[in-house]
This record gives sequence, C-alpha cells and structure tokens, in this order.
Amino acid sequence: MIRILTKKTLVPKIKEYVVEAPLIARKARPGNFVLVRVDPKGERIPLTIADSDNGQGTITLVVQEIGKTTTMMGTLEEGAELLDLVGPLGKDREAPPGGQVIGFVSGGLGVAPMYPQTKACYQAGNRVISILGARNKDLLFWMDRIEAISHETYIATDDGSFGIHAYAAQVLEDLIQKGTRFDEVISIGPVPHMKACTNVCKKHGIPVVVSLNPIMVDGTGMCGGCRVTVHGQTYYACVDGPEFDGSGVDFDELSARQRTYLSFEADSLLHYQEEMEGKKHQCALNPAK
Repeated sequence: MIRILTKKTLVPKIKEYVVEAPLIARKARPGNFVLVRVDPKGERIPLTIADSDNGQGTITLVVQEIGKTTTMMGTLEEGAELLDLVGPLGKDREAPPGGQVIGFVSGGLGVAPMYPQTKACYQAGNRVISILGARNKDLLFWMDRIEAISHETYIATDDGSFGIHAYAAQVLEDLIQKGTRFDEVISIGPVPHMKACTNVCKKHGIPVVVSLNPIMVDGTGMCGGCRVTVHGQTYYACVDGPEFDGSGVDFDELSARQRTYLSFEADSLLHYQEEMEGKKHQCALNPAK
C-alpha cells in the first residue's frame, strides 16, 4: 500500500498528491511515469511523476478528475493509501547540454509533467522559455514553480481571462516571428495542443518533442494498447516513449484511438457517481445510532 502524505487542491478538479514511494523516488527521472491502482477491482492509470524527492522518499502526482478512477482518487485524503504503484516507467528524458535555448510549451495539465524536464534543463545551464496555456484562469496552476526555473515565462488563456488572449501555440509562433531562436521545443498537453505546437515547429524547422498519452493498460509493452505511429513506424508509448519526435507523430490516429472507449468510460463514471449518491441517501435514511 502506498500512503498519501499530503493532498492539495490546486484548482477545481485538479489535485496534487505527495506519496510515500522511496524506491520509485530513488530511480525517478524526468519523463518517467507510474501506473496507479486505487482499488482491487479498478483499472491502472498512468500518471507522470511531476516531482520527486529522493531524500524524503516521495514522489508528486498531479491528477485531474475526469473519469471514474481519477474521481475515486480525488476522494482520498491525507493518510489514505493507494492499492499499488508501479514505476518508474518510460524512457528517461536527458536534459540538453548547456547553452541552448529550449522552449517548454504546456497546455492544461501538461504543466505538471513539464515541470521536472524544465527544472533539469534549467539546472543544466540552458536558456529556458516557458509558455503555459489553459482554457481559462481557473485551470492555471504551478505558475510560480515554472517562473522560478525559467528565464522567460508567458501565460495564455483561450478566453483571455488571464495573461495573453491566445492559444499557447500562437504565443510560440509570435515569439518565433519576433526573432526568438529555439534550438528545441518540448510540448506536453492535450493532443490538439501538441499537434498545433508541432505544426508551428515544422513550419520553422525547429526540432519538437511531444509526450504522448494514449490508452495504456499494462505499461510494459505487452498489451499493445498504447501503440502510436511515428514516421510511419509503430511504437509503444509505455516502453518506447512516452516522448517522441513530434514531427513524425500521426496525431489524427492518436486522437481517434483516444476516443475508442469514451462511451464506456462515461458509463463507468456515471455508475460510480450513482453508487456514491445512493450511499449518501442510505446514510441519511439510516443514521448511525
């Protein structure tokens, strides 16, 4: 069992957990993720290691409540335990050698998995330019963390409620048009966000790395559920990634595969919510004596 040491609500539906996992903390590197299971009958979900502390033996996970499992995890409080945690998984992401200009363009929850890479790149002596994008101001978090490890930080919202009124990819395009020379861009976030950033980079001949988030089951390359197409070749995101050369990713295929089980996921969440609501009503009708 993996104990939750601290829990913090960052913004509505997004929570930060620091969990006790000394063996994973010892080996964790930027780009790694873990598979989490909340209860014996539940699925295993991939979550990027957003931060780690080898001295304290902890890792940090940031979770957005979308489906049944993430909603269940959102009910767990400090001191509660996760059933199991497997990792670190995925390939390590090595920081570029010092002296380069690296752009980190995150969308929505992507700022959490972007954090360890940004920190490693900054500490290696590179010039870090960060762009944080979100639908609105209520979904922005960790801005202070990113600003502390960036030489320049730009914040954009789709609706203009905070920062620049634009998509993150548009901010990237604007910086390039104004003369910023990037040696590499890393983009993490929803598929449309990564696709848009990749298109900007391809247009200007800039190398771009994306972190892919397909459906994942076992995390060891055996099931094939997380397969993606990159430069016409099939790869498994769990063992070959999750990071790939964005210029070769078939984003349309990835989007289609992500939609495969949407109806099943919606039904599962609905049944869970109805079950929880029923338990509330039962407690109200049969109060403890």
